[in-house]
Amino acid sequence: MGVIINGVKWATRNIGFTGKFVSNSENYGELYQWNTNNSDYFLSEEVYYKSDFSTATTWLPANDPSPRGWRVPTDKELKTLLNTAKVKQEWTSLNDVFGMRFTDIATGNSIFLPAAGYIDYHGSLTGVDFTGYYWSNIEAVIDPIYLSNAYLLIFNRSGANWGNFPKGCGMAIRSVAE
Repeated sequence: MGVIINGVKWATRNIGFTGKFVSNSENYGELYQWNTNNSDYFLSEEVYYKSDFSTATTWLPANDPSPRGWRVPTDKELKTLLNTAKVKQEWTSLNDVFGMRFTDIATGNSIFLPAAGYIDYHGSLTGVDFTGYYWSNIEAVIDPIYLSNAYLLIFNRSGANWGNFPKGCGMAIRSVAE
């Protein structure tokens, strides 16, 4: 179920519903607001930022939607995929789904992350098949007066990068082994 890439054991599939992986590597899975474990409902921006979900500085274990034995990756673990001396990045498609393949140069192990897009504040799905957004478990406070963000892996056909995005948006999760 998992492969080691640059020292980190990655799940081969995204999280679907809480506690479950999707059936195939190219399935997008569910998109989660940061620090939530239920994708069945999407909190409005106002409700999310008044909730306990948004005030945490790390993704709380009780809210982790990963299956048993897996968890939301740290920022350091996600960044291992960006080390181009050890990991090859390739924009590609798998069964007609676009995404990024990350391959460990030393072992040939790889994972495919579908470009699942994200859910914006209004609950609209954006960027499917063009961009992938994958949460880390670490907050990135950009402007404490306005909104807090969390770190994430972002990729598109131009490559993969590290960034941050408002916690109230919905993103995919690719778990790592505990």
